[in-house]
Amino acid sequence: MRKIIVGMLVAATVSACRSAGVSVAGMGGPSAGGAYDVVITNGRIVDGTGAAWFWGDIALRGDRIARIAPRGVLRDAAARRRVDAGGMIVAPGFIDIQAQSYNNFMEGDGLALSMVTQGITTAIMGEGTTPAPISARDLAAIADPAAKARQAPFSGDRGFGNWLDGMLARGVSQNVGSFLGAGTVRIYGKGRALGTPTAAEIDSMRAMVRRAMEDGAFGVASALIYPPNNYASTAELTEVARAMAPYGGVYITHMRSEGDQFLEALDEAIRIGRDGGVPVEVYHLKASGPRNWAKMPRAIAKIDSARAAGQDVQADMYLYIAGGNSFTSCIAPKYAADGKLLENLQNAALRPQIKRDLMAMDAGYENLCEIAGPSNVMVVGFRRPELKQYEGKRLDEIARALGKDWADAVIDLNITENGGLGELLFLMSEENVKLQLKQPWMKFGTDAGSMDPARATGMTHPRAYGNFPRLLAKYVRDEKVIPLEDAVRKASSAVATRLSMHDRGVLKEGMKADIIVFDENTVRDLATFEQPHQLSVGMRHVFVNGVPVITDGSHTGAKPGQLVRGPGWSGWTGRRN
Repeated sequence: MRKIIVGMLVAATVSACRSAGVSVAGMGGPSAGGAYDVVITNGRIVDGTGAAWFWGDIALRGDRIARIAPRGVLRDAAARRRVDAGGMIVAPGFIDIQAQSYNNFMEGDGLALSMVTQGITTAIMGEGTTPAPISARDLAAIADPAAKARQAPFSGDRGFGNWLDGMLARGVSQNVGSFLGAGTVRIYGKGRALGTPTAAEIDSMRAMVRRAMEDGAFGVASALIYPPNNYASTAELTEVARAMAPYGGVYITHMRSEGDQFLEALDEAIRIGRDGGVPVEVYHLKASGPRNWAKMPRAIAKIDSARAAGQDVQADMYLYIAGGNSFTSCIAPKYAADGKLLENLQNAALRPQIKRDLMAMDAGYENLCEIAGPSNVMVVGFRRPELKQYEGKRLDEIARALGKDWADAVIDLNITENGGLGELLFLMSEENVKLQLKQPWMKFGTDAGSMDPARATGMTHPRAYGNFPRLLAKYVRDEKVIPLEDAVRKASSAVATRLSMHDRGVLKEGMKADIIVFDENTVRDLATFEQPHQLSVGMRHVFVNGVPVITDGSHTGAKPGQLVRGPGWSGWTGRRN
């Protein structure tokens, strides 16, 4: 039955490609008569290792790189499809270590338009929470029968693997993999309550982690400023790390603080990795707020010191001075315990204390709205008609228009919009961005979901459209912060190596054919904070597993993405409960 289903999916993808006038070379295995499926000639090859570029030709057969030769050698080779790179850069597809395209892969078209036009061929998800696995307790609590039926495959022992398989079955243009969300681990064992887990709850968490690692998770990913992630103690996270250690898992973390407790939070992350016996990766390394900018050199020194002592600690980043998250994150996490955030915000007796916490420099949580200041908080995502006039406005401006102080505005807007607003926080310094870029252990993530300008509404962070082209245009070509070869390495093989993906990330014979062709003189991000819904330009061709996904700058409609899994994957496929 599984072979029949897979065959139907492949046939559907091939049919869709043909109807769009797209070559289907590479989708049906090796070409007849020894011909190649694709030959890319006359390119300047940046192979992803950090080595200097060289002129060369590349031949693809099926989903693999069949041959790499000096320029001209494959000029007359038989091929179903030929691409003359014309001196453009030919490089391995980029790997996004912090993708957020859950909606596009689970409910959308799977085309990942704003991502593949950046040259991103592989999306790694999982920060904080994942859709799976779901405990039997939480599944039983879902009242809507249709919703319960949709979530049911994500329950049981193989819930995480079923989720991965479900995304692939819908068809995706990128390769897809994921960490296991640490918040999901905690909810599975303890629910959404504050407090220390019991021994039995910890055992349940450990067992769930082991199963997810066998299903292909790359490790556990925490987001320690958001509930229920930040209810977990250092000791709890260490136990979770120990459970994944035998499977080669990585502890990757949005740390407990990137602001006033930045260095202390980094110490905690390093300790969890050391005591848990796993490598540590820091999501979107940053020092938030002007009063914390001077801490970045010290943070880099801490990472270098840990590495010099033999501990594997690394980091990644995005290429903007503003971050973005939910507007509810301004509120102290304790008010979200047991899922009662909106109820607590509407409690008149609690409002004075909520306001005091909001406006305090140290209220015991990562209060980015206070660190940034209301003039540096852009509020986005309004849905109520009477409030849409405030889309993309700064918090202080909105508060004045509403006749309120900014803390009251935060509370009331969250209530009125049912906790659905987002925010962009202008917190970082350009000097630190450049300093971070130069570190040898740096990698990149968008921290964004894929979008389509034709369907998008409201505002969003421009990183959803431009993170990687911004790297190539602003920091490589225009400002020459790092050389092209180093940028490509950090965007491809550095992530593949980090995640033990040994068949991607480098242009080498026998490797998976995830390949991008771009014009280094014209590649550019167009998305801005004021006008974010603009695709980047300059990515001329993108191949995912040997299949053209971008041709002459346009999406072909092809969905040749495959699952990528961590080193603990047990090798089973198909649904089990």
